[in-house]
Amino acid sequence: MENIFTDEYFMKKALQEAEVAFEKDEIPVGAVIVIDNKVIARSHNLTEMLHDVTAHAEMQSITAAANFLGGKYLKDCTLYVTVEPCQMCAGALYWSQISKIVYGATDEKRGFVAMGTKLHPKTAVVSGVLGEEAADLMLKFFAERRK
Repeated sequence: MENIFTDEYFMKKALQEAEVAFEKDEIPVGAVIVIDNKVIARSHNLTEMLHDVTAHAEMQSITAAANFLGGKYLKDCTLYVTVEPCQMCAGALYWSQISKIVYGATDEKRGFVAMGTKLHPKTAVVSGVLGEEAADLMLKFFAERRK
């Protein structure tokens, strides 16, 4: 039997969250955190609604997952996020000791790779999963804001 729980499967869940952010006029970044093929946290950017520059999708998901698990470490968890995490989120992910990060679109200006931010040495990273879909949503969002 084929495993339906692929990186693409969970990234589609993160893209659904990004669409919710888009509808709320938030920068359309969505995230889910998964353990044992079960989504334990889902979120999207809330910086505008909360008037909080730290209310990124990843930060919201880290908090929700830690609450679900009853502890601060996200070992054996995977974060699926539509856009490459920034250095703030990468720093929080470092401290969470998350096992894996899967992201869609690259952020060549503000992403953790361009900024030289380190992740936890045991964190695996996969990039480009449904990256075109994530990038298209970001481009659509900013095109509408420029009108």
